[in-house]
Amino acid sequence: MQVKLVVAFAALISAAAPAMSSPQKQPAEATITMGSVAMDIPVEMIKRLSVLTNYLALNTGLNIRFRPSPNLGSAVDELGGNQTQIAYLTPVAYIDARQKYGAVPLVAPTINGRPHFSLVIGTKAGSGIRTPADLKGKRFAFGDEKALLQKAAVAFMGLGTGDFSNFAYLKHYDNIAKAVLAGDFDGGILKDSIADDFKDKGIIVIGSTPPLPSYVFAVHPSMPANVRDKLRDAFLALKKDNPAGTATLEAFDSSYDGFVVIQDSAYDPVRKLIQPFQK
Repeated sequence: MQVKLVVAFAALISAAAPAMSSPQKQPAEATITMGSVAMDIPVEMIKRLSVLTNYLALNTGLNIRFRPSPNLGSAVDELGGNQTQIAYLTPVAYIDARQKYGAVPLVAPTINGRPHFSLVIGTKAGSGIRTPADLKGKRFAFGDEKALLQKAAVAFMGLGTGDFSNFAYLKHYDNIAKAVLAGDFDGGILKDSIADDFKDKGIIVIGSTPPLPSYVFAVHPSMPANVRDKLRDAFLALKKDNPAGTATLEAFDSSYDGFVVIQDSAYDPVRKLIQPFQK
């Protein structure tokens, strides 16, 4: 009997030995995929957002990668389908993602410390076009066809698509500015920071909206609270008062100087503005 017990005990130790000698591997942190509305051609978006994802990965310990979206609608649906877990969205794209999928606003970028921007109408210097009304009967460029805020902004400045001899959707603000400078269009809708970027090349601003709530980084509603908190804190620490912060923000968008927490209610004025353009 004693011999049997010794043999059984030895067999038990032998079976347990591999587990005792080699520690269990910890499960790898799940990958966080960041999406974005198409603000520029894909290669430029990858360049801009990769610097930001690298910063976030370094400061959160999370595995973060960037996945560009071809247009506004895709960015919304990819976030809603959890193909991306965080996305950089226009106000209208965020409102759509909130309504359809319950997207949660995380942070918004600031310009001079404020989470606002304006949409403007830009024309070429020397064209003789000085006011939005001068564009009636002219050619006009929009960005994304689903960007209702662009149409609402143009309407705010007294124009509708029926006022133009021709209009087209060029996807990106950079494309609009370049097309206006090339003489392909007489005017176009631009984000104020893009108009500033092209000012020295000959773009002038002839009309503007009031300040609008900024673009936003929103997350999928299923994102764990601890992951959300890590991302939020890393964004809030990103400022232009240190070399690393300056380099990251300059690469992402040179007009931005930091981030603030933002609430869904901040986008209520945009909801009101685009309401007449929603089907």
